[in-house]
Amino acid sequence: MINKVGMSILTMFGIGYFKYAPGTLASLVTCLIFYFLVKTNNFGSNYNYIIIILILILIYSIIFIDKFAYKFKKKDPSEIVIDEFIGQSIVILFAFFLGGNVYIILSLTSSQSFLLPYILELELLLAFILFRIFDILKPFPINIIDKKIKNGLGVMLDDVVAAIYASITFAFIKKIILLWL
Repeated sequence: MINKVGMSILTMFGIGYFKYAPGTLASLVTCLIFYFLVKTNNFGSNYNYIIIILILILIYSIIFIDKFAYKFKKKDPSEIVIDEFIGQSIVILFAFFLGGNVYIILSLTSSQSFLLPYILELELLLAFILFRIFDILKPFPINIIDKKIKNGLGVMLDDVVAAIYASITFAFIKKIILLWL
């Protein structure tokens, strides 16, 4: 029973078995989850709980990746996509942590107000694109982590570092946009 639950979580309930780009699909599904959390007003008030849940999933995943390593042919198998879920979640949480300053500025800037209803979607799209770029290209030190640490920690850590890079880039882009407005 625990093995089935563990495998379900590691594969994001079967998304990891998708034939084409399972990591990208997992990131997209993660964006959709957060989109619905925000749209149903279940995000802001539960922000701390979401962080705690993500930390628990991260720890659980590291343990279970090591436990189920024998079931996979590779050390970082494409079927395991919980790392994409965690990485994408970090970028999204960071994006929302930066807050609503764009909302306020756009609401005050009448020439840009047509963007106001789409800010959530635009920020999620930017978070998605940036995370996928860093996760796929694996710039230093992500590439070193990916090659040298061949266990559950390595599988999760390369996506966490990709998420940190994506978050910093997101903040930089957001700052440029705010200066431009």
